Amino acid sequence: MKAAALIVLAWAALLWLLEALDVATGHALDTYAVTPREIGELRDVVPAAFLHFGFGHLMANTVPLLILGFLAAVSGIRRFAGVVAVIILTSGLGVWLFAPAGTFTAGASGVVFGLFGYLLVRGFVDRRPTWVGIGLVVGVLYGSILWGALPTDSGISWQGHLFGLLGGVLAAFVFREQRSEEPAR
Repeated sequence: MKAAALIVLAWAALLWLLEALDVATGHALDTYAVTPREIGELRDVVPAAFLHFGFGHLMANTVPLLILGFLAAVSGIRRFAGVVAVIILTSGLGVWLFAPAGTFTAGASGVVFGLFGYLLVRGFVDRRPTWVGIGLVVGVLYGSILWGALPTDSGISWQGHLFGLLGGVLAAFVFREQRSEEPAR
């Protein structure tokens, strides 16, 4: 639990440091946002998940990232890193493929949606009652974020949210626990 807390706190600190650096450089880091369907922008799929368009944008992502990230990381840092990698790639590629032309997308909200999706289904995929319970609690507490995965606000990347959510569900299957089955008697 200590390692999980440290990793998500360090991650949040990195995001805040990057935003401070972005502001100090006149928003020079904003160039790493994803611009859809431009081949050269594929390199920005990963860095875009660590950047934000202002401190308000970052603050909106920080608390859920800390809570959902901690819950996902308690199973181990290696698994957590793999889950986050799947989420970042799925969310970023979804934005790159489906966001409207001429838009710029950055932020950790795709990761937040992905961690939500991962925690929501992990218990069912792993067949672990404890994780089913955690998923249900996460669903009750954060279920309203699902509205953000719908095209309701043109200023918000619902594509990043939707594909982040799908990436989290995918990660639950990719990183499911392998249980040895007892032979039937």
